[in-house]
Amino acid sequence: MLLIKKVNVFSPESLGTKDVMIINEKIIEIGENLEPISDRMEVIDGSGKTLVPGLIDGHVHLTGGGGEGSFRTRVPDITLSRLIEGGITTVLGLLGTDSTTRNVENLVAKAKALNEEGITSYALTGSYGYPSVTLTDSVKKDITYINEIIGVKIAISDHRAPSTSKEELARLASDARVAGMLSGKAGVVVTHMGEGKGRLKAIREVLETWDLPMKTFIPTHVNRNDELLKEALDYARQGGTIDLTCGIYDERTPGKVVAEALKNGVPAENITISSDGYGSWSKYDEKGNLLKIGVSSVSSLYNELTGTVKAGLLSLEAALPFFTTNVARALGLEKSKGRVARDMDADLLILDGDLKLDYVIARGKVMMKDGQVVVRGTYE
Repeated sequence: MLLIKKVNVFSPESLGTKDVMIINEKIIEIGENLEPISDRMEVIDGSGKTLVPGLIDGHVHLTGGGGEGSFRTRVPDITLSRLIEGGITTVLGLLGTDSTTRNVENLVAKAKALNEEGITSYALTGSYGYPSVTLTDSVKKDITYINEIIGVKIAISDHRAPSTSKEELARLASDARVAGMLSGKAGVVVTHMGEGKGRLKAIREVLETWDLPMKTFIPTHVNRNDELLKEALDYARQGGTIDLTCGIYDERTPGKVVAEALKNGVPAENITISSDGYGSWSKYDEKGNLLKIGVSSVSSLYNELTGTVKAGLLSLEAALPFFTTNVARALGLEKSKGRVARDMDADLLILDGDLKLDYVIARGKVMMKDGQVVVRGTYE
């Protein structure tokens, strides 16, 4: 049980100075002059500090990415403390290029482990390729019967992925949507976008030919080049959801892209931001030879949020939805995640005056206190 006193609350909209009471995993009251209901209730003084929803990272390689430069480049599993240090209280895990030495079984096991350790974790079935790798014998069964699986991933317009026909992409999207309807989940197709010239053409053709809602597809990494970004912003302007990736710099940082997009009439609710954490970034020459490979950090998500605010691109109130409510809505989690409100999950961050992480609270449990991680993974 927790009571946070006299803290400046962003829900993500500003609520002013409030007290927030938490029992078990839920926020049960937000008000003024709240008093502890038990001597067992921990009281946190929030004076001079800011309370915001925990971040939702919709793109993390929980079991590691990489492997494109031989076995030694395989990235290890993520640890609980890395997520906590990044202010992430809800995470969506997925596979990448490698579905040969990694599989959906291990991904789901890692998601279950993180759930046991205290945060909230989901997963996508599939990977870059088609037909999709699965845990059961079908994408539809994976989404319907595996609690943690809420959608499927595929890659298009990328030299590391097979050329998927529009009929195959439509079939995959239909399976995901129907499974989502049957299980009460999002049933989304998270679409890795590569550097290929096709860009969003395949998605547009499917939507023009088959009766599928735009929300079924979430193209990600859309800020990787100017041409793809232009198409993606048009897609969002027409009602689709797009996901921007942290760690891309210059004029295509997520914060700069969002600020410019809002000026040009792109609906804010159709944009999300994710880290691509523990995935590998790679550069290839014109002949397809690997030049350089590295690992993305989940902390880039929190750094993008605070950097966007400190640079004056957006206010904290305006920036938060791209990391919280928008992501929750896109992933079908809006009934429990992404907001500071009564009956929502108690996933909260307390920030100091310089927007540094002071507390991380996940499902009502303090995971970071006074800027130090106090709950670590089982083998950390």
